[in-house]
Amino acid sequence: MKKVIVIGSPGAGKSTFSRKLQNITGLPLFYLDMIYHRADKTTCSAEEFDEKLKGILERDQWIIDGNYARTLPLRLKQCDTVFWLDCPLEVCLQGIESRFGKPRCDMPWIETEWDEEFLEFVKNFHSECRPEIQRLLREYPEKEIIIFHSREAAEEFLEKERA
Repeated sequence: MKKVIVIGSPGAGKSTFSRKLQNITGLPLFYLDMIYHRADKTTCSAEEFDEKLKGILERDQWIIDGNYARTLPLRLKQCDTVFWLDCPLEVCLQGIESRFGKPRCDMPWIETEWDEEFLEFVKNFHSECRPEIQRLLREYPEKEIIIFHSREAAEEFLEKERA
């Protein structure tokens, strides 16, 4: 496990899992949200994002946290391990709400309330994004793909890794 991607719906616990995995493995951790979003809530261009991602992918080791479907095939080609937090919608919505008002190392601003467009994306993630993730993962049977359907299952995995 040298090149890892962590994917899943917003609120599933990707960033928490990624931080804990980094603490165990010592691999450098990169948050795609920190590349794409700026503190003033603007975003970088696709070209700028791709250039920064390319620089990360050229490294010998990494954990990359985030979905960004457009670049998922590129990351899948480069990684050796995929962790997919495939949690129910209710868990994801609770996860998002629990971070309101709290600074985060994976986002350049503090969320304080629901953004309607983001909320719709999360509500539709299971029906719209999940099938494409499943399809893409089937294209890479040689990758180690670990799917968690609960935060507890992800935590159990991390506990075993710590031992």
